[in-house]
Amino acid sequence: MSELNASNLRKEHGNEGPDLVGVTELTSPYFMVPPSGTTAERPQNPQKGTLRFNTDIGSLEYFKGDTLNWESIDRVEPATTGGRAFVFGMASYPAPVNSIDMVTFQSTGGAIDWGDLTTVTGASGACADSVRGVRIGGVTSYPGTFTNVIDYFSLATQGDAVDYGDLGTARRGMFSFGDRTRGGVAGGATPSYTATSTAIDYITIQSQGNTASFGNLSSASGNNGSSSWGNQTRGLFGAISSNAHPAAPTNTIEYITIQSTGNSVDFGDMNAEPDNMLTASNSIRGISAGGYESPTPQLNSIEYCTIATLGNFADFGDLTFGLVSETTGTGSPTRAIFNRGTDINYITIMTLGNSIDFGDLLAQRDHDSMLSNVHGGL
Repeated sequence: MSELNASNLRKEHGNEGPDLVGVTELTSPYFMVPPSGTTAERPQNPQKGTLRFNTDIGSLEYFKGDTLNWESIDRVEPATTGGRAFVFGMASYPAPVNSIDMVTFQSTGGAIDWGDLTTVTGASGACADSVRGVRIGGVTSYPGTFTNVIDYFSLATQGDAVDYGDLGTARRGMFSFGDRTRGGVAGGATPSYTATSTAIDYITIQSQGNTASFGNLSSASGNNGSSSWGNQTRGLFGAISSNAHPAAPTNTIEYITIQSTGNSVDFGDMNAEPDNMLTASNSIRGISAGGYESPTPQLNSIEYCTIATLGNFADFGDLTFGLVSETTGTGSPTRAIFNRGTDINYITIMTLGNSIDFGDLLAQRDHDSMLSNVHGGL
């Protein structure tokens, strides 16, 4: 193998480096600086494996392919707690609460008090990385005071939430999504209680400030109990037209590529056509549970999909605490939990079967939200 020693190589014209063809080994006691730029400055139609530093998210990223898009390369600290789930929100019967409950995925049992949100809210968006949980918008009282406030709290130490910034439009009943760096919400209701919005908005979780526009759903949709639903690459939304009365919910699921921007596209179909279902995921499977399917009562069925491959959902089992909608769920690499009032059920995500009793929340909740420090997007 030939060897070329040089401190600085450039093309004859411009500031670009030379093309290195074939097997090339780079060795140095110092460092190599890759190309850098914002998300908007990503190169068009790059080759698979293209590496760059994204200055918006403060991370290296590489191009996975035309349909998979860009993925960030982050150092992730292993969870030392076995994974925690956080439940918050409710602005209706029997009394509004602003408290945050916490349970540990691997040890069944009751919740403990974690702290308080900055205000009483229900039907809020929810996203998280491994250290910070974010609550987005919602309704502060019934029959109708909407908020655009975003607050956040630590997932490592108990304490109250503090102000983060503002959602572009005050609304409630939104879908949520998130990965290691980005989180956001889609759809929702404003100024009515039924879904009127198609907007998708996002934040960079470890910064503070207002949301930015991402794109749009195919039609107005919403969910009165919210959690991030997807993996490290994709965020899932559905059922499309949920909560958009008098429009009937469909069985359609749509998705986005989280580290890009643009409108959601079709993912596949569910067996049911649920309104306000409960969602959770690890990095492989997306889980849907319960919901309300007109003209029948609330559902207790559980369905699942494989997030990395487009396609339809399949039957998983049933929730054992009964029919439920307008509450929420969240996931870890192994388990998903769901709530109905104060009751919590769990499933083992990579198996099939009915849910099992987990424990109890400290307060009666509906229109609540969940997030975790080990969800499918991390």
